[in-house]
Amino acid sequence: MKALMQDHPLSLVHFFDRAERLFFDKRVVTATATGREERTYGEWAARTRRLGGALDALGISSDGRVATFGWNTANHLELYFAAPCSGRVLHTLNIRLFPEQLTYIANHAEDEVLFVDRTLAAAVWPLIPTFESVRHIVVLDDGAGDVPDAPAGKEVHAYEDLLAAAEPVEWHVEDEWQAASMCYTSGTTGNPKGVVYSHRSTYLHTMGVMAADAIGASETDTILPVVPMFHANAWGLAHVGVAVGANLVMPGPNMAPAALAGMIEDEKVTIAAGVPTIWMGVLPELKGRDLSALRAIPCGGSAVPKALSEAYREQVGLAIFQAWGMTETSPVATAGHIKSTLAAGRSEDELADLRATIGVPLAGVDIRVVDPDTLAPVATDGQAQGEIQAKGSWIAASYYDDPRSPESFTADGWLKTGDVATIDEHGYMRIVDRTKDVVKSGGEWISTVELENEIMAHPKVAEAAVIGVRHPKWQERPLACVVVREGEELTAAEVLEFLDGKVAKWWMPDDVVFVEEIPKTSVGKFSKKDLRTQFQDYELPTAGDA
Repeated sequence: MKALMQDHPLSLVHFFDRAERLFFDKRVVTATATGREERTYGEWAARTRRLGGALDALGISSDGRVATFGWNTANHLELYFAAPCSGRVLHTLNIRLFPEQLTYIANHAEDEVLFVDRTLAAAVWPLIPTFESVRHIVVLDDGAGDVPDAPAGKEVHAYEDLLAAAEPVEWHVEDEWQAASMCYTSGTTGNPKGVVYSHRSTYLHTMGVMAADAIGASETDTILPVVPMFHANAWGLAHVGVAVGANLVMPGPNMAPAALAGMIEDEKVTIAAGVPTIWMGVLPELKGRDLSALRAIPCGGSAVPKALSEAYREQVGLAIFQAWGMTETSPVATAGHIKSTLAAGRSEDELADLRATIGVPLAGVDIRVVDPDTLAPVATDGQAQGEIQAKGSWIAASYYDDPRSPESFTADGWLKTGDVATIDEHGYMRIVDRTKDVVKSGGEWISTVELENEIMAHPKVAEAAVIGVRHPKWQERPLACVVVREGEELTAAEVLEFLDGKVAKWWMPDDVVFVEEIPKTSVGKFSKKDLRTQFQDYELPTAGDA
């Protein structure tokens, strides 16, 4: 028996139309280089429809790739909807990638037009001649920076001039499987890989993130996506904000901790989302501010140190809320809400341990933790380690035009995430490491993430990253790279003494080195690849014990 329901495509057009019709008086606030600008959803919607007309006027093909090189702004939000709702494909370029990676991505995606913020023009302009398929460059004026002369063979346009000359358009997306946007992985090894999201997958991901057991957004919220719009769809928050009619606060180019803290207070932000390194910097800036509106601090990108989450609970009265995902999972796949049956009667320390997990899968996502070689499920005892593998309606099935695709998916269609985790009997997962980052010592795995979290609990430590260093007897042993808080002094012996009793003896780092800073990836994670290169010839003091 077949159902008798309407066949209505799941597309971003629905979210746009809803916001335009029902929430025209809600706000999008952007911090520009010259001050804050405010736009109602009604104004935003009118501009977005004109942007659709501008893409027509530029001659962008019906499924052409529309590249962006910009900060989190209201203008970027216009592009987030104008490109896919007009049938085209939004392609967000990560502004922090290496030049050769940006060239590869722009050419691989076959971008036809590049929209760039004026504050970023100088950074991308030398690369534009290498973007072979790009015919048009559109400059969005965000208040600062110079625009160089047009590169040979490219046309340069002012964004506002294009909008003023364009006619508004109606949206027509009939196929929910049509590509809506694409994003490339950060490419820590080899060229970045392209992930193509459909209207359907983005719609379902948005609904999943909106759920109460995820972020739980509603029109009463004011959302601050600190996570960049050029990284994994800003964790879906831009789509969620429009879908529910929440106020959106866009931080623009100034990502300094004091600026972010000021926006949280001034705009009465209720949900603020970013990676752990962001919240490490923001915490001292929140002291003495009115944060009474703030109700959720979603955090992801890497494991959240328990010490950081607890520091927020103690100072702000609100623990960090951990979620997990990756570019290939749209990106949010799990959320760290504590089940009511587990919360009852637990101490704050026990609750803190639960908050340090990545929680359970969202409805719509299936997760398994398995031995990566045999695909046998690991024991649900919170101790056995395996690879997280994912399957679901907003999980990638392949990479865009990439021969490496088969190596990232199992024969039965699960995504190999590369994240190592444990899982307990309640389904709560704890990230142990990346498969490429675990320290393999004497045939056993040592979690660098757990070591880092314990070290960063030391009151004199600002940041810490652990890498594996060659050892003649044990294959690898852990080396701790530590950044000391400004004005403090710390010795290697003190770090090791602090760890004593907190981790297994054989997990103890063989040495501690002090560095000025931990290198970061393009999305704000610790770059262990760079650390491994820096210390590739480092001789551990225990090497002679072999």
